[in-house]
Amino acid sequence: MNSDHHTSRWLFESQLAPFVDAFMLHLFDCGYASNTINNYLAGLTHFAHWLTLDNIDVKSIDEKLIQQFLNDHLPRCNCEKPAFHDAKDLHAALGHLLVQLRANAVIADPSSGLTPMDEELRRFDDHMNHVRGLAPKTRKHYLAIIRRLLLGQFADRAVVVSTFRPDDIRKFVACQGEFCKVPASIKATISALRGYFRYRTTLGDKVHHLVGVTSFPANWQQASLPKTLDNDEIERLLAALDYDGATARRTAAIVHCALDLGLRSCEVAHLGLDDIDWSAATITLQHTKGRRDDVMPLPAATGQAIADYLQFERPQTTNRAVFVRNVAPRDQPIGPDLIRQSIRQAYARAGLPYTRSHLLRHTMASRLLAGGSSIKEVADVLRHRSLNTTLVYAKLDSRNLAAVALPWPGSVS
Repeated sequence: MNSDHHTSRWLFESQLAPFVDAFMLHLFDCGYASNTINNYLAGLTHFAHWLTLDNIDVKSIDEKLIQQFLNDHLPRCNCEKPAFHDAKDLHAALGHLLVQLRANAVIADPSSGLTPMDEELRRFDDHMNHVRGLAPKTRKHYLAIIRRLLLGQFADRAVVVSTFRPDDIRKFVACQGEFCKVPASIKATISALRGYFRYRTTLGDKVHHLVGVTSFPANWQQASLPKTLDNDEIERLLAALDYDGATARRTAAIVHCALDLGLRSCEVAHLGLDDIDWSAATITLQHTKGRRDDVMPLPAATGQAIADYLQFERPQTTNRAVFVRNVAPRDQPIGPDLIRQSIRQAYARAGLPYTRSHLLRHTMASRLLAGGSSIKEVADVLRHRSLNTTLVYAKLDSRNLAAVALPWPGSVS
């Protein structure tokens, strides 16, 4: 531990002393390096000393108390040296402490102290998940919007939807619109509101007058042209994957999954070892946006990139996910955010001015059309539930567009 015998007494003579062994075992199980464990233990020591000085009972520890320690005590701390002061490590260490205290039933789980608004949002989330079948990312976005609505109207009081007036909803939409870079972005707010009020309708509430004021802004479908990489940019991106780095093979496999198969970032993150049939050269997608299982052919380049990662770079772990964390907490799959970050970094290494991972999905669709595939075939590969979603790519089908193009007035042909 990064402290002397004097400061060690702060921990081992405190109320946290009985939980030190479980705390350290938890960190070891998560795969943290010894230096990180020492820092976290030193941070726990400082926190224990503060609890003792302020005579705070261990059962009152929660997120709010930890924020009080980090925001109020730490900047003005005059504890004896060498008290640990790194805010980032302290925040992480105390997060692990909460896990251990709740696992041992020392402090209550946060769900037991839900406010009326929290309960309302939990029920709405269950409705979106089990009735409407919305994806986790969509549910999270909608919950954030409805949380702002309910917080502004009720704070911590009981949620009484009948008290909403149409003007309240109009003002909320106008306020949210100020944060939108383009007018079309307000559609997410409108969708969340309409979904919430329709949910309340299923509970018997009369909210039709509120649904009526949540109209979508004018939007001309298929008005924009999907952005894709051209052939030169594709070559530059693939060439940039050949570099020396701790996660080079993982990045290459991720980019190939997005570019060759058109997988969404969440689908790449959810790939499992058992989803790949190497002998049949197929890959099964089990956690798709459409909530269905899809079997797709595994291109040779994609399979080789995944195999190289599995053989030469993937950490030893019992987790069955294809892509796993390289740093603690290990033995866990990486999430969609890291998938998107890896693709952004690949763009940067290739000198491309792009950031969106979905661009590779558009590029795959464009390449299929250029190779002679029909719109229906592209829709099947992209796994769109409606053909209308795929029609936007018809604008990229230069081969068929040239066949139906009318001659320019006054031209010879």
